[in-house]
Amino acid sequence: MIESEYLKDNIQNIQRLMTILPLRTFETRHLKQLLSLSKIREYEHGERIIKEGDNDPWIYFLLSGKIDVRKDGVEIGISDKVGEIFGEMRILDGLARSASVYAEGRTVCLAVNTSVATHKLTSDERADVLLLLYRTFTEYIATRLRLVNDELVQAKKRVEEALSSKLQALNSELEEAVISE
Repeated sequence: MIESEYLKDNIQNIQRLMTILPLRTFETRHLKQLLSLSKIREYEHGERIIKEGDNDPWIYFLLSGKIDVRKDGVEIGISDKVGEIFGEMRILDGLARSASVYAEGRTVCLAVNTSVATHKLTSDERADVLLLLYRTFTEYIATRLRLVNDELVQAKKRVEEALSSKLQALNSELEEAVISE
């Protein structure tokens, strides 16, 4: 991983943050505060960004590349959507990381250290930034939950169809066995 220093509060960096879809609604003053908590991290293909079970305070916004999310070694999602947020569950629920995230190809992220907010921001600034981040997380999690619900319904339908087909085949075999006796 290649990591920058904490980002400086300047026009170029603020303009870059404004290109990240989830951050477009933030006011300039909040983007300045977010910059003071943020670094740019660049990962090579296959490099781990988040380790399942860890307790680090970082959240990430995908700037370029692709991420592969795995739970217990099983792929649960791949994303190449610029602005995608990941690592937020640890911040929201305070539990250990629920999945690992790996770079697919060269991947660049904005990494936000939520633990340094206590030292770098006043309590009002910290509350403002965290409130905006939580609102953003909520919107993303709601979208993800809807997608998971849709996937669950489709999976249940496939299981029901497979069971129905198997039951029909077993009934046919049983009828043939009864007839031949």
